[in-house]
Amino acid sequence: MKKTLKLYILPVAVLLSVTGCKKSFDELTKNTNKPNNVSAALLLNGVENSIAELPDGQKEVVDQYYLYNYDYYGNNRYDFGGGDDYYTTLKNVLAMEKQAAASGGAAINPYEALGKFFKAYLFTKMSLEMGDVPMTEALQGLDNLAPKYDSQKAVFKQSLDWLESANSDLGQMIAKPNDFGTGEGAVLKNDFYYSNDLSKWQKAVNALRIRLLVQLSKKTSDADLNITAQFANIIGNPSKYPLMTSSADNLQYVFVSPSNYYPQNPNNFGQSGSRKNMSSTYVGLLTSLKDPRVFVTAEPVRDLVDNKKQSATDFASFVGADAGLDQGVMYNNAGLQQYSFLNRKYFYSTYTGEPSIQIGYPELMFNVAEGINRGWAAGNAETWYQAGIKASMASYGIPENGTFTAYFYRPGSTSVTASGNYDTFPINFSFADYYNQSAVKYAAGTDGLTKILKQKYAALFRHSGLESYFTYRRTGVPTFTTGPGTGNGNRIAQRYQYPSAERTANRANYQAALDAQFGGNDDINGLMWILK
Repeated sequence: MKKTLKLYILPVAVLLSVTGCKKSFDELTKNTNKPNNVSAALLLNGVENSIAELPDGQKEVVDQYYLYNYDYYGNNRYDFGGGDDYYTTLKNVLAMEKQAAASGGAAINPYEALGKFFKAYLFTKMSLEMGDVPMTEALQGLDNLAPKYDSQKAVFKQSLDWLESANSDLGQMIAKPNDFGTGEGAVLKNDFYYSNDLSKWQKAVNALRIRLLVQLSKKTSDADLNITAQFANIIGNPSKYPLMTSSADNLQYVFVSPSNYYPQNPNNFGQSGSRKNMSSTYVGLLTSLKDPRVFVTAEPVRDLVDNKKQSATDFASFVGADAGLDQGVMYNNAGLQQYSFLNRKYFYSTYTGEPSIQIGYPELMFNVAEGINRGWAAGNAETWYQAGIKASMASYGIPENGTFTAYFYRPGSTSVTASGNYDTFPINFSFADYYNQSAVKYAAGTDGLTKILKQKYAALFRHSGLESYFTYRRTGVPTFTTGPGTGNGNRIAQRYQYPSAERTANRANYQAALDAQFGGNDDINGLMWILK
């Protein structure tokens, strides 16, 4: 009898046990080592890290600033694969907006305003790389695993609208900060770009909008976009649309030692100091203009200085490699010290390097100058042009009128940090003399536009990701070179392909996008809408 009773009771006990655990199952499976409720401020910090495009990557090779001379580390080819995928970051932007609203943020709050900036920034970046991209139906998670692609025009129109709204929201919060609450979601925190300064963010919003309008220069006849009117409205209303007034307003990523080293630093100097050499596209532009920035960013060719006895401060002593050169030939020439390298004193001797500018004051100056040159707004394009050149030079410690020191590394030295391993040269510079060269001084029309674009290219060295490639692709300035080393049939690719996952996870919409844009093929030489 006891045995029978035990057999009967056991299943009941198990049933009661399982039933009693149902309420706490979710609780028991939570990972207590991870936060279950992430604040808007913490999400902001993650988004800000994710949007940064830092130096020493393939994008600067695509920009033809410097080149790989050894194929073990990389190549200089334009055989583009998939472009950037920022959708995870964009999901975090939505989560940030939602969390801000749930933690005291009103309909207008700093996180929703910056959310509009981030969405415009990231969607247009992906579109500029690839063309049409999912936007309206994207970020819906399990509710829509196969989002349709939005046209590139729709992406830019929505992004410009977001930026208009973000500027308005930030302007209201700056003017009346006490009208928008004091809860956690109403107060910007954890912002490492601008230390929670909304006025600086408003300037960055408008700088991005100017950038996007300039990138739409081929679409001025499109009535839906109304590009020239938007541009003129921003330039003509500085109180409503404040713009950056100096490089102190740069949206830039600052490196901090010991937690966040600059990509090139004393630790990796021996490994990577000579694996890349300068490109003739960049160095040739600077030397043709007798531009002192070359003394800061590059080193003279040691073969010319040591063996041919040329002066280290002769512009002819700075030589970059042709991007189209066969990489094996480039490797041999680099080994013979026949090219300039990145200036190792400037880029390798500290752990913090220079800030990595994402959207900067010099670029804005050139973008405004371009718009005025094109007749989009009243103003003096030359004033903006000069301001851009001066700001870029100042960032390298070059005075408008005075002396600065050039440091050139001595090959064979064992330490990149020891002062005795560099030759030093005082350089006298006069901005007036530099500017009055016929190749530099501004002139109206096409000649002036070309000069603006060349100076913009010089100013964006090592900054702002693919902006210089996008400008070249749109304008042909400066001239990018091709050859066996650049692949792709001696052509500069016009776009990146879509991420490979789209071919399987979202195949129908992926194919529809290709049919609508590129004759059904994911063609890196296909011409996207913005370039037509």
